[in-house]
Amino acid sequence: MGEFVYLIRNSDPATLAGSGPNQSMQKWLDWMRHLEAGGHLKNPGQPLSRVGSVVRGPDRVVTDGPYAETKDVIGGFLIIEAADLADAVELAKGCPILSRGGAVEVRAVARPDA
Repeated sequence: MGEFVYLIRNSDPATLAGSGPNQSMQKWLDWMRHLEAGGHLKNPGQPLSRVGSVVRGPDRVVTDGPYAETKDVIGGFLIIEAADLADAVELAKGCPILSRGGAVEVRAVARPDA
């Protein structure tokens, strides 16, 4: 078993809310409960604001968001536990953002000893 981070991406942040607040929220809650019931949900994460900054390079140049240079906005994250990357990817297929044209980036959490 390993830990994986889901980065929830969408090119149109307005669609993060879905068709309506109650309908969308229920889909997210159902998916999260499914992950939790299967023993996969390690950290439910948080939605992320579009406002922020990036500090880059040796000169510590600061760029303010929203991030016009990126095509997708990271709208939130969560941490799950899965047998392997293939299992984590399969679990990500239930994410409600996919039906709204978004994406889930699945990344393994690196272990310090690896």
